[in-house]
Amino acid sequence: MIDLTGKRAVITGASQGIGAAAAVALARAGAKVAFDFKSASAEAERTADEIRAAGSEAIVAQGDCGDPAHIDDLAGEAVAAWGGIDVWVNNAARLFVRPLVETSDEEWHGLLRANLHGYFYGCRAAAMRMSRAGGGAIVNVTSAARVLAVPGFSAYIAAKGAIEALTKTLALEVAAQGVTVNAVAPGAIDTPLNANAYTPEVRRTYEHRIPAGRIGTAEEVAGAVLFFATPAARYVTGQELVVDGGLTVNGAVGHAQD
Repeated sequence: MIDLTGKRAVITGASQGIGAAAAVALARAGAKVAFDFKSASAEAERTADEIRAAGSEAIVAQGDCGDPAHIDDLAGEAVAAWGGIDVWVNNAARLFVRPLVETSDEEWHGLLRANLHGYFYGCRAAAMRMSRAGGGAIVNVTSAARVLAVPGFSAYIAAKGAIEALTKTLALEVAAQGVTVNAVAPGAIDTPLNANAYTPEVRRTYEHRIPAGRIGTAEEVAGAVLFFATPAARYVTGQELVVDGGLTVNGAVGHAQD
């Protein structure tokens, strides 16, 4: 049920981190993978090499996911090369840490450009094509920060919360056409996105708070993305799977035992 041989996948923001891990996981399951990147060209080429090393085909495009024309071009390139799209993963994002009252209009809208608007463009491009073709799977990468709020993440969490709502609503709209729409919500994950935010003190705090005792890896999130892309999840839609080592369910404060 994890066989994606012959399937055609598109993933945004796959030059590194969770996107790259998901792209390679899809390729190893048999899917052809088209992906984009904004500026990390060397990392993008490395992802493409890993896709090809898995015996699959890769399409690589450079562009801004906040630009609807770029998203339409990415979808069009995959369709032109392979005849359709079976899996679409919206993943591209950037992290911005600043208190709300110190956030400018430009910073707020700039963060939402890729982190939210890009997901709308991607969902629209994928849903239109999949609905006409009789089915497919859309996977949106949200965040466990939407569940367990983090101060300073106002714009980032606002985007992720909106994506979770978008996921549920779109799932209802396209279910009759055989399209599933689900979300994966990573917790604390070691990726380039978090490189500056994860100071040694932050890492120690996470290791203490996370029941699994460690920060997660991009490959562990990719496994959840892969599940939603396969026939194993064909009767699952409108759901969000939190991948956080137990962080968001941990209410332990060290109560004394009776």
